Amino acid sequence: MKTLEHTNNLINESSPYLLQHAHNPVNWYPWGEEALKKAKVEDKILLISIGYSACHWCHVMEHESFENEGVAEIMNRHFVCIKVDREERPDIDQIYMEAVQMMTGSGGWPLNCFALPDERPIYGGTYFQIDQWKHILNSLANIYGKERQKLYTAATNLTNSMLRADGFELKQIKSEYIEFELKEIVDLWKPQFDNVEGGNNRAPKFPMPNSYEFLLIYAYHSNETEVFEHIIKTLDKMAYGGIYDQAGGGFARYSVDRYWKVPHFEKMLYDNSQLVSLYSHAYQRTKIEEYKRVVYQTLGFIERELCSSEGAFYSSLDADSEGEEGKFYVWNKQEVDNLLGNDSDIYCQYYQVTEQGNWEHKKNILQRKEEPAKFAEKYKFSEKDLLEKINILNQKVLKERESRIRPGLDDKVLTAWNSLMLKGYIDAYRTFNDESFLKKAIQNANFLTEKMMDKDFRLYRNYKNGKASINAFLDDCAFTIDAFIALYQATFEEKWLIIAQNLVEYAIIHFYDNNSAMFYYTSDIDPKLIARKMEINDNVIPASNSAMARNLFNLGHLFYNDNYLKIAEQMLQNVKDDIKMSGAYYSNWAILLANFVYPPHEIAIIGKNALEFRIALDQHQIPPSIIAGSIHKSEIPILKDRYNEVKTTIYVCRDRVCKMPVFSVEEALGLLEISY
Repeated sequence: MKTLEHTNNLINESSPYLLQHAHNPVNWYPWGEEALKKAKVEDKILLISIGYSACHWCHVMEHESFENEGVAEIMNRHFVCIKVDREERPDIDQIYMEAVQMMTGSGGWPLNCFALPDERPIYGGTYFQIDQWKHILNSLANIYGKERQKLYTAATNLTNSMLRADGFELKQIKSEYIEFELKEIVDLWKPQFDNVEGGNNRAPKFPMPNSYEFLLIYAYHSNETEVFEHIIKTLDKMAYGGIYDQAGGGFARYSVDRYWKVPHFEKMLYDNSQLVSLYSHAYQRTKIEEYKRVVYQTLGFIERELCSSEGAFYSSLDADSEGEEGKFYVWNKQEVDNLLGNDSDIYCQYYQVTEQGNWEHKKNILQRKEEPAKFAEKYKFSEKDLLEKINILNQKVLKERESRIRPGLDDKVLTAWNSLMLKGYIDAYRTFNDESFLKKAIQNANFLTEKMMDKDFRLYRNYKNGKASINAFLDDCAFTIDAFIALYQATFEEKWLIIAQNLVEYAIIHFYDNNSAMFYYTSDIDPKLIARKMEINDNVIPASNSAMARNLFNLGHLFYNDNYLKIAEQMLQNVKDDIKMSGAYYSNWAILLANFVYPPHEIAIIGKNALEFRIALDQHQIPPSIIAGSIHKSEIPILKDRYNEVKTTIYVCRDRVCKMPVFSVEEALGLLEISY
């Protein structure tokens, strides 16, 4: 139990992570002018401690060190201590994470970085055990007092290295793109595939949704069986594993093992939003019912546990409850027997629940090994009856679970992550034609435009307690643009496309660097940090630069804007050599490259039945395409002068060269070389 004897400068913050530390004896400050000025006036080292609400080891270090009176006394005497929520201020996290990685070769959270009063880093690491921590604090204080020049030299060398690492050269644009370039990327990637358990051939295992989005596109064009089978293996294994909440839906952050069995139990909005999109797209390709179940169950989790009354989505659920990781989600067999009675046997067999337990302390993580059809045969059920039975039992398990002490909720709202979730709902809507998904998407889009966007199209990063306070970063802009393009394509309401275009124009003014033809992560109206970073590498979340490049490509085709297309192509050229060497960390760039190798169809649908035609097209696995439409006359360049009052018309084009217009979905599928 945290003592409330102390209150520090975090008490007026809105971030749940910062508020968790508001009653530490450490005299924490939020990042800002007050703390930075204090360090200079008092001539003290800055201690910049960065984490997030759902971070397990952040909680451990807080309990061991930051709640300790003796440790706090050392910290307060020698340092100006700043707490940063990395989800609210990823710009600060980027800088000091890079510094720690350069110093130690690794990084993670909690991130603890020491810096001179001018913000230049001098030393850092991640989690420190209490005795290590006290030794580091005393050593740095001693060196700063007696051998300060050593720290100045270290700061200069490290900061210069960081600035050099940010350089980008404009590359000459290549005139043609060939299939072999994509094959090279995948062939170098394949040795990393785990073709037994799915995912990458290592532990821990993280879901990498964007990697599999690219591989789905590649498999479509190349017809490579090996790649397609790897995708299916990965999606199946994740859906069956402990990383997936079998009773309640939703994916945990990662699996600590190579079998997707034991999760790190925190559940993040950004993972689940992208996985909804991925499983929706995989269902479109395969019609595997398991993928539909995953989408519906995961969106059920989102609506049950991460939705606000205003139409926004909260950030995450903690891994811990009652001080134990995973306690909320795991079961011993006796608990299941008592709850389900005569039905316990089938439930325990289905989810691998045993007396000995499949995890520590005789606890069980719900997970599966067999396909429902095979399991149903053993119990002489039909697959349909089995799944209905399991669903009923899961509702009982969920109801019982709700009586437990819940994991902590990080209820701040982040624009970038909300936009990813908005896109997830749109992808699910277009796959399953479920109007409830579209309704949720529109509700969230209205929230973003009303609460997170100014009239000049400036976005905000965060929202809590009715207030948005931090200026948006590039990922906020890029993912919102992407989501609004998608919402336009789902509804044919042009206001969403116009907002997307205006957001691109705002980003070009405030984030774009003409010298490199790339976008900075921070706006030119933000207070300057020691470095202005560019986010290039795709990871669990796509890089903001790759997302912007794809936005420019799509809007360039919709608005016939050659400048957008030129910027997108130049951005691709800047990183093209790197894509081949590390496809997993340039997967969103690889999707853009695929768009140049296989130019997408431009499908324009205009007339009173345009939406019905779009819905009908979505029931087929059509080639990757850019779709536009309207039930009225339109001034959008791709639709202009194409309205027919009598017949709804479909134009199938490529690079603005169109085939003869057709008047039925069947004819359009013929032009796309898809059987009806």
